[in-house]
Amino acid sequence: MFLRLAEFCVRRRRLVLLTWLLALIVAGLLAGAFAGPSVTNFADDQRTESGRALALFNAAGGGSVADNARVVVATDPSVPDGVRNPAVRAQVAALRDRITALDPATGMLDLYTPGNPSDVAISPDGTVGYTTLTLPSESDTVRNERVSQIKDAAASFSAPGARVDFAGDWFADQAPPGIGEAIGLTLALIILLVAFGSLVAAGLPLLTALAGVGIGAVTVMLLQNVIDTPGFAVSLTVMLGIGVGIDYALLILTRFRTALADSLPVDQAVLRAMDTAGRSVAFAGVTVSIAIAGLMIQGGATGPTMTIAGCAGVLAVLLAALTLLPALLATIGTRVDRLRMPWRRADTPAADGRWARRWSGWVQRHPWAGVVVALAVLLILAIPAFDLRLGFGDAGNRPTTDTTRIAYDELARGFGPGSNGPLILVTELPGDQASGLAELGALGGQIAATPGVASVSPPIPIGQVDGRPVAMLSVTPTTGPQDTGTTTLVHELRDTVIPRSTLPVQVTGAAVGGEDYAELTLDRLPLMVAVVLIFSFLLLALAFRSVVIPVKAIAMNLLSLGAAFGVIVAVFQWGWGMSLIGVGKVGPTEAWVPVVLFAVAFGLSMDYEIFLVSRIRERFLTTGDATGSVTEGLAATARVITAAAAIMVCVFASFVFFDDRGLKAMGLGLATAVFVDATVVRMLLVPATMEILGRANWYWPSWLRRLPSLDAVHRDSIEPTPTGRTATDPTSTVPEAVRG
Repeated sequence: MFLRLAEFCVRRRRLVLLTWLLALIVAGLLAGAFAGPSVTNFADDQRTESGRALALFNAAGGGSVADNARVVVATDPSVPDGVRNPAVRAQVAALRDRITALDPATGMLDLYTPGNPSDVAISPDGTVGYTTLTLPSESDTVRNERVSQIKDAAASFSAPGARVDFAGDWFADQAPPGIGEAIGLTLALIILLVAFGSLVAAGLPLLTALAGVGIGAVTVMLLQNVIDTPGFAVSLTVMLGIGVGIDYALLILTRFRTALADSLPVDQAVLRAMDTAGRSVAFAGVTVSIAIAGLMIQGGATGPTMTIAGCAGVLAVLLAALTLLPALLATIGTRVDRLRMPWRRADTPAADGRWARRWSGWVQRHPWAGVVVALAVLLILAIPAFDLRLGFGDAGNRPTTDTTRIAYDELARGFGPGSNGPLILVTELPGDQASGLAELGALGGQIAATPGVASVSPPIPIGQVDGRPVAMLSVTPTTGPQDTGTTTLVHELRDTVIPRSTLPVQVTGAAVGGEDYAELTLDRLPLMVAVVLIFSFLLLALAFRSVVIPVKAIAMNLLSLGAAFGVIVAVFQWGWGMSLIGVGKVGPTEAWVPVVLFAVAFGLSMDYEIFLVSRIRERFLTTGDATGSVTEGLAATARVITAAAAIMVCVFASFVFFDDRGLKAMGLGLATAVFVDATVVRMLLVPATMEILGRANWYWPSWLRRLPSLDAVHRDSIEPTPTGRTATDPTSTVPEAVRG
C-alpha cells in the first residue's frame, strides 16, 4: 500500500500538489464562512452534582454563572466615603450608562441600589464595591467582542484615588493571537536549518506540517457548529499538529536525502523513503491517534472535544506527510539542498553517527550503571507528582498586572478571600413556598454556624421549573476558591449539614464545579489508562513480534510521564520558576491536563520507541547480533531523533506563551516528557536494558506465531526495485526461533 501510494504521488505529483493547494484554499474559505463558535465551560457537566445544580439554577431563570462578571470599584483609604464618594459615584454611573448602551443583552446593576448581596455589595470599610455585569452568551466570539467594547468604555473612568477593574475570565488580558505559534515555528526553523544546513530542506517539513495543520484546524472549527468545543481546542490542534508534522516530515526527508547520497534516482529515492520511514511514520501516527482516542472514555466535554482536537491535528499532518511530501520531494529532487547555509559542510553520515556509536558503546559496557542513573533521574523528577492536586485555576493565578487579578485581590481585601468563590446552594421547594423558604432559612442558619463559613445570604427565590419554585442560598467561605479548606467545607456541607434538611439541596459554584470535575476525571482515569496501555501493547507486540519490547516500552513511557507530572506540580503547585512563564500564584493543576497529557505524551513516546527499536530490530534480523544491532540502531537514529525531539520540545514549550493556564501546563508537561524521553530514556535506558536482556528482547512464544504480523510497517533497510517490490528479505538470515 505504501509503495502504491508513493508511486501515485510521484507519478501524479502535479495533481497531488494542485489538490492540496485547492484543499487549503477551500478550507480557508470554509473557515471564514462557516467556522462554529467555541464554548468554554467545564462547570456545567451534568454528571456532577454541581453541574445539575447549575442547570436547575439556569432553568429557573437565575441566568448562567458563565454569563456574569463583576465590575469592581476600589478606592484609596484617603478618599472620603470610599466608593460612596460623589465623584466616584458619578464616574460609576457614567460607566454604567456607557456599558448598558452597548447592547440590550449587556446589563450592569446599580452599585448603589440595595439588593441581593451576591449581586451588589459595598465592603464594610466602604473602600471596595462590586456589581454584577451580564454578558451575551451566544458564543466565545460574541462575548470577546463585547468585552473589548466594555474595556474601552472603562478606559475613561477617572475618579481621583479610585479605579475600576473586572472580575471574570472573559476580561483576562490576552496575548496577541498567534504569538505562541510564531515562536514555536521560528525555533523549529532554526533547528531545521542547523540540522540540514539548507533553507530548502528546512522549509519542506515546515510547509508539510503547516498544510496538514491548516486542514486539521479547519476541521475542528467546522465541527464546533455541532459540538461544544472549548476555545483552546484549535490551539491544541495547531501546536500538536505542528510538532508532530515537522517530526514526521523530518524523518521522511532524512531518508530521502540518504537515498540520494547512495546515488539512487530521485523517484527511487522517494520510494525508498516512503517504503521505510513512511511506514514508521504511518504506524507512529496511528499509534498516537489511538492513544488520544482513549480520551473518549472521559466522556463529557473533555472526551470528544479533546479527541477531535488531537486526532484532527495528528491525522491531517500524517496525510500531508504521506501524500504532499513525496510529491514535493519528487518535484524538487536534487535541489533539496539548495540555498545552503555558509557553515554547512558536506554530509558525512558516518561522522554523524560516530558520537552515537561511542555513546552506545559506553552504555553497553556499563549497562547497570546506565539503568541506575536513568531511573534515579526519572524518579527524582517524578517525586513532586505525588502531590498532584486537580482543580481549576482562577484569576488569583494570573499576573498581578491583569485586571482580573487586581479585581480578585481587591475583592479579597474588601470582603474576604471567599468572596471570589461563593458557594451556591440550589433547591426545589415543596408546594408551599413560604414553608419551603422557612426551612431553607433554617438550613442557612446551621450552615452559618459551620466552621469555615464567613456569611450566608437569606433564602432567595429565583423562579420556577415545571411549576415548582426554586430558591438559593449564597454561602461565602472564609477561604479562597483554590484553598483545600474550601474543598473540606464543601464535603462537610454535602455529607453532614445539608442531609439534616428534607430539601433536595445541591451545591454549585466555580470552585465546586472544578472540584467535582476533577473527581470525575480521576474516577475515569484508571479505565482510560488501562485501555490505552492494552492497545499500545497489542500494537507494539504485533509490530515487533516480541512480548518484552512492549512491556519495556510501556514502563519507560510511564516513567517519562511521571517526570512530566512532577515538573508540572513543581512549577504550578509549588511555584518553582512560575514567574518565568507568567503564572501569578500557585494553585491546583487544571483537571483536564493530566488526562490529555497522558494520552498525547504516551502516543508521542511510542513514536520514538518505534523509530529507534525498528532500526535495532532490522539490524538484529539481518545479523543476529543483539549487541551490535543496538549500537547500529542508535547510531542510525540518534541524529534524527535528537533533531525531532528538539523541534517538538521548542514547539510544545511555546505553549507557555498562551494565556490559558491549562495550556501552559500542557505545553510544559509535553516539552518535559519529550525531552526526557529522547534523552534519558532513548539514549540511556533503552540501550542499557536492551544490552542486559540481549536476545530475550525479541522473545515471541511459539503459540503466538499464528497471530497476524505488522512487521512490514517499519522496514528500514529494504531496497525498492523499479516495480516497488523488495529485492531482499532481511529476515532470511535469522533463524525461525528468533524471528517468531
